[in-house]
Amino acid sequence: MDSFIIAALAVCSLTAPVYGDRGTSKARSCSDIKLFYSGKGFTLDGVPQSEISGEHLRICPQGYTCCTSDMEDNLAMLSRREMEGVLKDSGRSLQTSLTGQYKAFDGYFLELLNRSAISLQETFTPTWGSLYSQNSQVFSDLYTDLRYYYRGSNVNLEEVLNEFWARLLEKLFYQANKQYSIGEDYLECVSKQIETLRPFGETPRVMKMIVTRTFVAARSFVQGLVVSGEVVRKVSQVQLSQECMRAIMKMTYCPHCRGMASARPCANYCSNVMKGCLANQADLNTEWRHLAETMIQVAGRFEGPSGVDSVVLSLPSRISEAMSTMMENIKTINSKLFQACGNLREGGTSSTGVDDIMKRGRVTVEDKLGSSSNKMEKLVSDVTMRLRDMQPHWVSLPSILCSDRVATGTGAEDKCWNGMNRARYLPEVMGDGLASQINNPEVEIDITKPDMTIRQQIMQLKIMTHRLKNALNGQDVDFQDTSDDASGSGSGMCADDMCSRGPRRVAPVTDRTTLYAYPPENKKVKASANQNLPCITIYLLSLLTLLLRR
Repeated sequence: MDSFIIAALAVCSLTAPVYGDRGTSKARSCSDIKLFYSGKGFTLDGVPQSEISGEHLRICPQGYTCCTSDMEDNLAMLSRREMEGVLKDSGRSLQTSLTGQYKAFDGYFLELLNRSAISLQETFTPTWGSLYSQNSQVFSDLYTDLRYYYRGSNVNLEEVLNEFWARLLEKLFYQANKQYSIGEDYLECVSKQIETLRPFGETPRVMKMIVTRTFVAARSFVQGLVVSGEVVRKVSQVQLSQECMRAIMKMTYCPHCRGMASARPCANYCSNVMKGCLANQADLNTEWRHLAETMIQVAGRFEGPSGVDSVVLSLPSRISEAMSTMMENIKTINSKLFQACGNLREGGTSSTGVDDIMKRGRVTVEDKLGSSSNKMEKLVSDVTMRLRDMQPHWVSLPSILCSDRVATGTGAEDKCWNGMNRARYLPEVMGDGLASQINNPEVEIDITKPDMTIRQQIMQLKIMTHRLKNALNGQDVDFQDTSDDASGSGSGMCADDMCSRGPRRVAPVTDRTTLYAYPPENKKVKASANQNLPCITIYLLSLLTLLLRR
């Protein structure tokens, strides 16, 4: 019996691990993380000299570690700031691109309008003489209203053009009949006959069609660029969730706490973390692509013989042609107007100046296109390329953010950080968007609660796409401010006390089973203790038997 007891004690002594040891060698030094931690700007107060037990950790695996609670908190907040900074930089880059396209097109379009207005002034002064100089305000008002419309003011383009032709009819009739005494009431009657008389021929109808199509498309296009930039700006301000930030910390800095500073995240592991964190952003993808595609279609209308350049720069020649048509038929027009509005009594000046102009023959004004078409072609080519490049932006963010983080090279998938250890990552990669994250093993997400700020921006994209499609059909659209400042509080659940030692926030209960590639480290520790329980029992019973026998 004594020999049995001695043998049992010997076996237990050999199999029981030494307290504080991991069953291997002595605890490893924490010198590496000291260097890393101080390099991030933190003080070394409280940093362990060698590994300690990790039961205190809230985010990282609870095995042996070189991180204290304060260190884990500091690194968690650092990982949050870094990730938010990267996302904002990505958003700023896209905003800069959109702003650059807006400035290029907007500047060129306004330049075309200015050139057209200057061309009209320079050519009408010598050709139309007093007919232009005494009525120049009518023409300048037309260009002013066209600028206002393009800029998004509440201006009805059809009314602008109708008013221009009505005023021009009044002014030309008055100039051609200065020998008569003409009052305001009579001129008002004259302007009302414009539809019946059609004194300017087909020019008003043709101009209305091409100007409306061109200006509606141009205005909606630049508005689309503005709305796109605003969507990017507002989405970039959406805070990442608390669960997302825990996952980012676990992926980024927990390897350092475990003494695996060189271990980089597994590619699929990083993808799941990022897809979970950016699930709401990925839901922008469909409407974002629709908007970009429609803007490309609109931009395609800006080139060619009926493009922006030719329409805007041909305004002086078209107006001059309409004026010539009226002056050539002034006697017939007068006769019809006298019948409609009554005869006039003489009492004005004898000379009208119209006869001298008409003696020169039909007045023509040349278009001054110059090298404009080449510049517009380059603008359209550039903006089309940029719009195509930005189409996959929201769903490509996870791969972009992971590209310089993950382990690469031969055998990398077996030696990468999988969130628990340096080993292969087993779970499958999730799809894009909120609904696809229901089984994301890395980021806990309530898919029934989408981020409201992002949902509002999705609606803005839909509205803008609808307006652009109307513009493709030449339909005028009434632009209101599409930005929505009442964008809610966003989905940000991650405050500065994200990793504080206060009461832990309970995650929402779901019906799904959480998948782990590897069991948590603390479960391994408990398992080893349970495995040694029989040996401890034998040891105590043997010791008790020896004492009783004495």
